[in-house]
Amino acid sequence: MTEHSHTNQLIHSSSPYLLQHAHNPVDWKEWNAASLQEAMEQDKPIIVSIGYSACHWCHVMERESFENEQIAQIMNEHFVCIKVDREERPDVDQIYMDAVHAMGLQGGWPLNVFLMPDQRPFYGGTYFPPQGWANLLRQIGKVYKEKRSELEKSATGFMRSIGASEIKKYGLSPSEQSFSSDEMTRMFRQLAENFDHEQGGMNRAPKFPMPVIYEFLLREFTTNDNKEALNHTTLTLDKMAMGGLYDQIGGGFTRYSTDADWFVPHFEKMLYDNGQLVSLYSEAYSITNKALYKEIVYQTIDWLEREMTDSEGGFYAALDADSEGEEGKFYLWTPEEFKEVLGPDAQLLIDYYNINEGNWEPGKNIPFRDQSDSEFAEHHGLELGELQDLVKIANLKLLEKRAERIRPGLDDKILSGWNGLMLKGLADAYAAFNEPKFLDMAVTNANFILHRMKDGAKLFRNYKDGKASIDAYLEDYAAVGAGFIALYQITFDEKWLHEANQLVDYSIDNFFDEEEGFFFFTDTNSESLITRKKEIFDNVIPGSNSLMATNLYWLSVLLDKPDYRDKVSRMLNIVNKLLMSDPQYLSKWGSLYSYFLEPTVEVVIIGDDLEENAAIIHREFIPNMVLLGALDQSESQLALLENRSKINDETTFYVCRNKTCQLPVNSISEAMTQIRQH
Repeated sequence: MTEHSHTNQLIHSSSPYLLQHAHNPVDWKEWNAASLQEAMEQDKPIIVSIGYSACHWCHVMERESFENEQIAQIMNEHFVCIKVDREERPDVDQIYMDAVHAMGLQGGWPLNVFLMPDQRPFYGGTYFPPQGWANLLRQIGKVYKEKRSELEKSATGFMRSIGASEIKKYGLSPSEQSFSSDEMTRMFRQLAENFDHEQGGMNRAPKFPMPVIYEFLLREFTTNDNKEALNHTTLTLDKMAMGGLYDQIGGGFTRYSTDADWFVPHFEKMLYDNGQLVSLYSEAYSITNKALYKEIVYQTIDWLEREMTDSEGGFYAALDADSEGEEGKFYLWTPEEFKEVLGPDAQLLIDYYNINEGNWEPGKNIPFRDQSDSEFAEHHGLELGELQDLVKIANLKLLEKRAERIRPGLDDKILSGWNGLMLKGLADAYAAFNEPKFLDMAVTNANFILHRMKDGAKLFRNYKDGKASIDAYLEDYAAVGAGFIALYQITFDEKWLHEANQLVDYSIDNFFDEEEGFFFFTDTNSESLITRKKEIFDNVIPGSNSLMATNLYWLSVLLDKPDYRDKVSRMLNIVNKLLMSDPQYLSKWGSLYSYFLEPTVEVVIIGDDLEENAAIIHREFIPNMVLLGALDQSESQLALLENRSKINDETTFYVCRNKTCQLPVNSISEAMTQIRQH
């Protein structure tokens, strides 16, 4: 079979993942009204097969089953076959992942679910080997024809489960609570039961970074001076940064490690992880001043700029795990390659990155570090600065050599929500390091989102080949809003606050459920599916409700909107029971909880040297603070800047809490003293 002897409807798709399947002999269709209508008209069950472009087992199942003529024939004969990119359509993925969980199965991708013609699920699973898949297809085809009522019964049962509201499913209701720092420490204790005290992270394998957990731990540290919370965070960040999970040569984190030691990565790199990890390492640097964290942030942003940035400033979605059909091939090294590239410095770098006859598989090495730079330098009789210069030069040479290899596939679609997470990462990195490049990249990206992915108040999920075609989800409105709020506080350009507020107002009008007090994942105006979900739990990406609630909180302070705060307070009251019992899956809510423990610090700078003074304030980690500024209060539309003017014709700082202000001061050192006061 030649590669292009078949072409199916996916050839018209915007998704790189769907385009990978455009020449399968399976008669794949996209998820759309026409495909769903076809299933109804032909009275055929639907196979919905969900994956994403960087998914290793998705590629394996494609090679084994979807490129197999005989298997494709069975699929085409008995089913309407629909391929879904979970990154473009998380709404579809969410529903059918819930269904597979309701079936008592472990979820994951590829996700393959069988539906009645009206989209109700009756059976599913993840990866199937070819023979098992072929047998299952025949069996379901036969049962559908001869004993359809059995499948109807299953579908009805699963619909009851997946159609239930998340709020009702977990028995959640408003509980009048008083916020207390003891309760926050209680959440920490719950989390700590599952810590891995040797390698950091949670005590399990595979290991996912889970940035929201460590964001919470940093806030527990600042709220309750809990050193244990900080120590576990730094242990985790050190181990992740030095392990194989991190691309030591080129920067950027892979999605997870398959072991408990952060050593063997699942080699795909996702934008959403790296955006949040740039934020996390920047925050941790503001507390610890660890050189390692600065190095990680700078190297990861270099990778972002080099490999993940569109010519207009949008950020691509992902890099594949595989190249030349082999997982990780692009990232692996032999001692011989090090010697060829590095000459006289090779042995030092071989020791530094633990390269041997094969630290992963014979002849295949994943670079990782097992000593801090200062330990390694001392051990090898080098000055610390000398070692770091040698490593930097060696990495550039190795990077150059690696660029000659066949690259992993790039998923070059641009997703607004993931760009929002990276935009916030860049803003947080600029706040920590005051590096002009980070600010330039952030502003360019924010303008890209405005001009290419937003139409009036409405946002789009995706952008590729000059067009945006899918309505955004709550995740997108929330993550982009968070990016804009962070961008305002490093630029003082009020445009970004108004844009963030417009996204929030649109979300309240089109996603909010007044009855339950939470936001739906999908827009009222978008395609309706068999059920409309609300995302309560935080995962590798924070849940869209906790992210949106956090935006509402910050805008309630920045724009003086008490009704926003009331909404957030109600949401927190409703999830409180779950938050106290299972903080591991509600860590973003835990961070939000911390802002209610003491009044948020409102800092206003009026004067000429805004950037210089803001940089000094940002250098310190003060999570429960908003920063506003203007050259002159007459140039601002913000309520918090009303009647704020320069005193003694000098730059003036106003530090307030809960609408109660301390005396205005003219020096940054006096302002910092006021900010630090509890």
